[in-house]
Amino acid sequence: EDECCYYDILSKDSIFFRDGVRRIDFVLSYVDDLNKEWEKKLERRKEFESNLQKAGLELETEDKKESEDGKIYFVKIHAPWEVLITYAEVLNIKVPIKENDIPSTVENPLDCMLAPLRLPEKVMHPEPDYFTAPFSKDKQELYLINDESTFFSPSMRNRIVNYILTRCPYGTEEGKKKFGIKRLLNNGTYSAAYPLHDCQYWKKANDPNCDNERYTLYMEWARFLRFYKEQPLDLIRKYYGEKIGIYFAWLGFYTEMLFLAAVVGLICFLYGLFTMDENMSSKEICDPAIGGEIIMCPLCDRECEYWRLNTTCQSSEYSHLFDNVATLFFAIFMGIWVTLFLEFWKRRQARLKYEWDLVDFEEEQQQLQLRPEYEAKCTQKKKNPVTQEMEPYLPVTSQAVRFCISGTTVLFWVSLIIASMIAVIVYRLAVYAAFASLMENTQTLQPISGLLTPQLATSVTASCLNFVIIMILNFLYEKIAIWITDMEIPRTHMEYENRLTMKMFLFQFVNYYSSCFYVAFFKGKFVGYPGAYTYMFNRWRNEECDPAGCLIELTTQLTIVMAGKQIWGNIQEAIVPWICNWWGRRKARNNPENLYSRWEQDHDLQIFGALGLFYEYLEMVIQFGFITLFVASFPLAPLLALMNNILEIRVDSWKLTTQYRRPVAAKAHSIGVWQEILNGMAILSVVTNAFIVAFTSDMIPRLVYYYAYSENEDSPMSGYINNSLSVFQISDFPDRNKPKLNPENFVICRYRDYRYPPDHERKYLHTMQFWHILAAKLAFIIIMEHVVFIVKFFVAWMIPDVPADVKAKIKREKYLTQKILHEYELEKLKERLCQGDKRATEKEFIATEGRMELSRAM
Repeated sequence: EDECCYYDILSKDSIFFRDGVRRIDFVLSYVDDLNKEWEKKLERRKEFESNLQKAGLELETEDKKESEDGKIYFVKIHAPWEVLITYAEVLNIKVPIKENDIPSTVENPLDCMLAPLRLPEKVMHPEPDYFTAPFSKDKQELYLINDESTFFSPSMRNRIVNYILTRCPYGTEEGKKKFGIKRLLNNGTYSAAYPLHDCQYWKKANDPNCDNERYTLYMEWARFLRFYKEQPLDLIRKYYGEKIGIYFAWLGFYTEMLFLAAVVGLICFLYGLFTMDENMSSKEICDPAIGGEIIMCPLCDRECEYWRLNTTCQSSEYSHLFDNVATLFFAIFMGIWVTLFLEFWKRRQARLKYEWDLVDFEEEQQQLQLRPEYEAKCTQKKKNPVTQEMEPYLPVTSQAVRFCISGTTVLFWVSLIIASMIAVIVYRLAVYAAFASLMENTQTLQPISGLLTPQLATSVTASCLNFVIIMILNFLYEKIAIWITDMEIPRTHMEYENRLTMKMFLFQFVNYYSSCFYVAFFKGKFVGYPGAYTYMFNRWRNEECDPAGCLIELTTQLTIVMAGKQIWGNIQEAIVPWICNWWGRRKARNNPENLYSRWEQDHDLQIFGALGLFYEYLEMVIQFGFITLFVASFPLAPLLALMNNILEIRVDSWKLTTQYRRPVAAKAHSIGVWQEILNGMAILSVVTNAFIVAFTSDMIPRLVYYYAYSENEDSPMSGYINNSLSVFQISDFPDRNKPKLNPENFVICRYRDYRYPPDHERKYLHTMQFWHILAAKLAFIIIMEHVVFIVKFFVAWMIPDVPADVKAKIKREKYLTQKILHEYELEKLKERLCQGDKRATEKEFIATEGRMELSRAM
């Protein structure tokens, strides 16, 4: 009885079957609810489990009486050696044939300085480096098989079992052959399917045969106190597979590169801070004798009053923080930084490809396999011209109809975002008039206290409203995007991911950036002038920029949307799963830990899902857009992103290690379609930043004034504010615009534009200075774009995508692997010749030797 009890405790705590020998590679769970579908589900399960056993898998079922809540059955799956070697060959899995004898690269002289950032060697490189070759059942003695039970890592094992589960049939319904665990999960036959974590994350397992890799990952990687340490990428790859490993490698590299951008951005910001007192424009605006004497035209029709320019004193001082010479330098710097980031990432990726055995990884091994859903839904078949085998296909007419529905849906949702943005603009125009009226009427012609100008008050409230709308639309569109991608029935996993990625990215691009594009390129550009204002829908007067420029408003918009998104993202990613798991774990608190089994603990965790990584990439790529597309308006954006990413790495690792079930391992040799998206954004960022410096900031008008229109040699920028404001005669106001009150009987008011005064023969038409400034802006855009693009392409050409030492290692490994394989074949042939095998001809022997000679020559 004591022995039986011991085995029960062992089986509950460990990741092995009751015999303590066979490893649990996957777990299926189901609830035996007695509803009308009960018999059908029972039949499906019997057939499915019977077919799994026919495929060679071994099953062990835990009765619901054994489960903590007395309701859930758990089916534990073990893949024996024969199954593993069969499918390792099918999936072309590479396994060790010889320990790597290529000497490691020369030690970095900075290594001693970086020692505090390093992790122990055992954590960083949990296994020796081997030469590898695709597994073949016929050549088993060639591979370094010391122990059959540990030869395939747990992540390889769960990948093999998942492959079998996704293709195992469970019967015929409505004349169609049904198969795959995904369909059984969707129709409720099973409630969950997942591989097990190897131990609890906060302590090591009792079982001495357990690797305790989850515990190591938690202690060395997933805790926030480790934020300054490097990531154990090899261990992440070993435990979670290459696809998740490459995401964390990319995120870590992006964060490292952000450090440089953040430092330069901070220096540019500090330059603006220290030169605030020297800014002649804000000095003139704040001067009671200059700004205090300039009477500005009303900010809205009828209700608003005339106001003095010095009411915007503080906002003009703060706009200098972001609108100065350093802004131009930073915009050019970021154009080059983006290129360096993308080029150095290609090199890092090439190194990882070599180290993780992905050099010859063909996408079809995993990504190009037909999706089970495609095979199930496509009843028609045709011959594949390559394999000459019959395979399912979707008729062209059906594809065309599905694409039309999909395209129309995407177009509708993008139009919805644009409509919501127009609604926010209407809100801005309506509220702006109210704010302007309220603020001017409460302190008529007196400086408004603090920073709160009508422009800023409108901008802040509109940005917050815009952020809420963005979040609501995001939530709705995610569901729609998945639905329409499923409806298209993509052929392969890779096709599915790429289509979904493009839909989601297009939507989020328009959703997140449209408001920033409006403030940067449209606001204040189509205002008209007093007496001939431009109206939206013939009702709302278009917004004007602050006298100090629109850049401070773009900065406000960017800060609210970017910071809000990052805070909301971290709440969603960390706090929500934690609360769900805490709620689920309450039921297990009353029981001894050894009765709350490994499979039950993992069952109560959150599901990472097939699109888990997709959302992580999307979040980071949208952030990448904020720090590249609009960086000229906000040099602190890279610093904000850096602080977020340091937290993001630990939040992602913590939730993956502690809050989620172990994802099924998957292979990937790059970040996929995201690379192309990043390249596209890098090119677009040069254009947007050139336009922001030219049209949104005040830099070009100031430079034109400095070099062409300044009349004071001692202080060239004095008089700029007066020069940039045109004169309007109040008697020329039509009734629609004219303020109700003019208590001080002003005769003229000023407005921000370059137009002739009322006493000029070309009254209110643009002056020559306006056209000089416009020409300077266009010339600046052309010059800046060309300079940055030339430097970008030169840098990209100078930096090879694959490091020279990696190229040499790849060639050396290919040669040695071929040599080992050919020598093995030669030995086998000699044995067969010695044994008198007539089929082992002399020609075959010569051909094998010839292949060896050829590989040496290559």
